[in-house]
Amino acid sequence: MTFVKRSLSLKGHRTSLALEPDFWAELDRIAAERSLSLAALIGMIDAERAPDQPLSSAARVFVLRALRAVPEQG
Repeated sequence: MTFVKRSLSLKGHRTSLALEPDFWAELDRIAAERSLSLAALIGMIDAERAPDQPLSSAARVFVLRALRAVPEQG
């Protein structure tokens, strides 16, 4: 599995997050759809995750839930 690592600032601290390209694409799309920067969206995910949940896991779950919430076209 190929991961893409991106660096960003959360709460004034630099951190990096490694996710599969498909997850990054969806996070970029969701951020643009909500008129947010990617860092702002990741910051929201970070603020809402459980204390023991890794940020990468929280980001994947966020994307999954966002995709499930979209009504199917057809």
